[in-house]
Amino acid sequence: MIEEAAAPPSLPTGEVAGQSSAPLRIGTAGWSVPSGVSDQFPSEGTHLQRYAARFSAVEINSSFYRPHRRATYERWAASVPEDFRFSVKLPKSISHAASNEDQEALIARFSEEVGGLGEKLGVLLVQFPPKHAFDSAAANTLFDRLSAAVQCPIACEPRHVSWFTPAATDLLVDHRIARVAADPAPVAQADEPGGWSGLRYSRLHGSPVIYRSSYDDPTLARWFNTLVEATTVGAETWCIFDNTASGAATSNALTLAGLAEQG
Repeated sequence: MIEEAAAPPSLPTGEVAGQSSAPLRIGTAGWSVPSGVSDQFPSEGTHLQRYAARFSAVEINSSFYRPHRRATYERWAASVPEDFRFSVKLPKSISHAASNEDQEALIARFSEEVGGLGEKLGVLLVQFPPKHAFDSAAANTLFDRLSAAVQCPIACEPRHVSWFTPAATDLLVDHRIARVAADPAPVAQADEPGGWSGLRYSRLHGSPVIYRSSYDDPTLARWFNTLVEATTVGAETWCIFDNTASGAATSNALTLAGLAEQG
């Protein structure tokens, strides 16, 4: 539980130094501060407050597994600068298991809870299981309901080859939903952005060992150049490191944020 505290002063949104562009938001899945890099964060405050002093965004993955009370989201929102943003992962009870009859009620409950973030809700992340094939009717229903319930951009991370087709891409564009660029790619083209071009959302899970491997500096530099290119054409751009199992995510995110600060 995060205790009540005044929000720290506003920080830069993550725009690349020296450039006029859309925001580049860099962060990790969760806001842990590993001991190996703790000296790069303020010593005072909650974990979230310390994290938000260095990064402009975070991805909440715990919402995928269990609900959080609206009051919890409100506390989190109050703990971070005004320009900090949260990405929240859609519960698996909706993305992985819900029948059409249950889906609307589950979305309504989730929307009420996550509404506690207010304007600090930046992205809704929808991740489908690897076996979830593209079904246009089901996708239209889900995305219509989500867009009506949650007033923020949506990023979708499909992991079945059928989603990487012109028909699926057209549907995502029609609903203004960005397709996640994921590394490593579970299927061909999954490491490339797609769908709606107004949002670019990259999830770096660690490679070659997913969730564990750290990215070396040349790889991070290549990612940085790709991300900056997206911001210069007006896409709000997120890069989330999910290689958290060994603590590499925070170090990699700090390196990428350092490149952004240098411009």
